[in-house]
Amino acid sequence: MKGRILKGVVTGIEPYGVFVQFDDYYSGLIHISEISDGFVKDPADYVKIGEIINTKIIDVDDQMGHLKLSIKNIQYKEKRATVRRKIKETNLGFKTLSYCLPFWIQESLKNIEKKSVDK
Repeated sequence: MKGRILKGVVTGIEPYGVFVQFDDYYSGLIHISEISDGFVKDPADYVKIGEIINTKIIDVDDQMGHLKLSIKNIQYKEKRATVRRKIKETNLGFKTLSYCLPFWIQESLKNIEKKSVDK
């Protein structure tokens, strides 16, 4: 089991580390020293309670069902695919901008005039 990467749910965050639950039997701790190679001030900056994360198993206590875990040097959060919407092309293209620009300028000038009169 050592070295395997498992998905688990963050169930607790303490100043010394993060608790992760895998099933009804196995749970584990990511010690603060196993969160990042850099300085970790607060584990809550890396994960949130209820979040599903990937963890790497460092050590196993089968008798107690406890795992020592790490998220160093692994992609512990799933990257969400960004949804890109297709832009609808119009027959007018940039003509829409050239058509609307004079109206927008007039509207802005009126707003500027109104603000200066209000003062």
